[in-house]
This record gives sequence, structure tokens and C-alpha cells, in this order.
Amino acid sequence: MLALHVLASGSSGNAAVVENTATGAGVLIDCGICKRDFLNRCDEAGFDPGRIQAMFVTHEHSDHVKGLGVVLRGLAKVGNVPPVFAAGACTANSSALTKVAEAFDVRELTTACALAGSRDVASAALDGTAPHAAIAGPGHGSAAYAAPAGQDSAPHTAGPGAVEAAGMHIVPFATSHDAAASFGFRIEDAADGDAIGYLTDSGIVTAQAHAALRDVRILALESNHDPKMLTAGPYPYVIKQRIASNSGHLSNDQAAAELGTLVAESRTAGLRLPQTVVAMHVSQNNNDCSLARRTLEAALGEADCYAETLCGYQARLTTAR
Repeated sequence: MLALHVLASGSSGNAAVVENTATGAGVLIDCGICKRDFLNRCDEAGFDPGRIQAMFVTHEHSDHVKGLGVVLRGLAKVGNVPPVFAAGACTANSSALTKVAEAFDVRELTTACALAGSRDVASAALDGTAPHAAIAGPGHGSAAYAAPAGQDSAPHTAGPGAVEAAGMHIVPFATSHDAAASFGFRIEDAADGDAIGYLTDSGIVTAQAHAALRDVRILALESNHDPKMLTAGPYPYVIKQRIASNSGHLSNDQAAAELGTLVAESRTAGLRLPQTVVAMHVSQNNNDCSLARRTLEAALGEADCYAETLCGYQARLTTAR
């Protein structure tokens, strides 16, 4: 089965590890924290970062990528240089990702509905009109990653956008955020079909995202702000508008509505219901974890689904198993 280790979640830095507990191998989603915090929280989670077999970038904003280079250099010192999967548009718009691409193996990350970046694909993703995009080959950095002896096979692409790594099938999907391109992920255990849905940094839930988040056991879902707290809060008006926009961040209410719909549709279709829901990217200024959790719990209660609710924190580990 899979485990989700949220190393950090919030506006100051984000990083999460999905672990294949049968093998101890895993993949990293984003790295916007320093190497010290990354290593300390991996240690607290009981996860060996030397077993990371691939890294995935949701988008290029600094709170998601600023620690990637230093962590990669640290892993290289212990003989582990996993490939990084990032959209070319994100790399081109981030000095941090550009430097990573100059030194490491960076490969193109796409989905069937994400070509031009989330600012342009949101409506196309919703109506299914966005064009097909094939996965590109390795980047121009270091040699391609090869798994150490006795570990899973080296990461490789498996159809448009999908990646096989660490005994897992990772499927990116389009999100709606004010970035050059932005993604969430559905991660499935290749052996037993266990699944995790991972969505942060999206002003709406795209059609791709909604489909990918059904039938998962663990759901990591952005619950960024409380609308009333955001309105009354200290941010300038333009920032408030950005956060609340369709290319900003999901509110507690939006997350709860999506959760209720997912549960209802999954039950009707005979699919799995989530067993654990993790509130993600919770604002320290416009929300609080207890409020985010209560809002999600209320939606679960109304849907007669009594899953465990957790919260990803900015400065401490949260693990969902």
C-alpha cells in the first residue's frame, strides 16, 4: 500500500513524499523547503530519501521549487540522482528550475489536456477540447537515472503524461493556477491498485482533476482559505482577488463541495470512498487547520462517509497511511 508523507504544506514551502510501503521506495512531489527540514522530516517519517526514484513539480512558484537544487545535490552525494519531471514552461519561467535543468536530468511533464499552461487550459480542460500532448524525452542535464541493484526499475514514461516509478503509476492532471503550467497527481500502486489523489494550488477543480480524484483511498485536497477570513484579512485587495480567483486557490467551502461530490459519485459508481482526507496548503493568515478540518468533516458527514481528516502543516510532518 501507499503512504503520503506531507513534509511541508503552505505558502512558505511545500514538499511531499509518496512511499510504496512494500518496497520503501518513493517519489517526491515538489521541494520548496531547505535540505535540513527535508532530511529531518524524512527521518521522522521513517523514509530513506536515498530511495526517492523520481521527483515531480506541480508548478514553478518558489514555495514549490526553491529547495529542489540543494536537495538534489545532497542526494547526489549518496549516489542517488533521480530524474525530475517538470513542464518545460515551468522550467523556462523559473531560475531555480533552469539551474536544476543545467545540472540534472529534467524531463518534460505533460498531460493530455495541458499544453499551453493552466492560464490557457482551464476552460479547455473543463470541456475536453484541449489538444493531445505526448511526453518528451530526457532533458539536457546529467545522465538518466538508473535504479540501484535490487530496487525497482528506472522511471520511465507510460503513455501521454504518465510515469512509472518506484512501483507506482503517476498520472499528472491539469489544475488551474496562475503559473506557466500547473499539475496535480493521481498515484497508483502498480501491484495492488491502491491510490492517492493530490491536488493543491488550483482556483477551480478542472474536469481532469475531478476524474483523477475519484476512487482513491487517500485524498490530499487544497483547502487554502476561509472566504470571510480572506475578505477581512491583511492582504492587499489585488492579492485577495488573486487568491479567490479561478486561477488562485481553493477555499474550505470549495474543497468541501468537491469532496461531497466525489463521495457521492464514487458511491453511485461502486468505487472506493476516501479513507483519509488531508487538508493542504492551509493559509496561516486566512485560515486555520481546525476550521479547514471541520469544514471537510461536515461535508463527509453529510455524505455519510466518515473518513479520517488530517491537515498538512507548514512546519511539521503529517503522514497518511
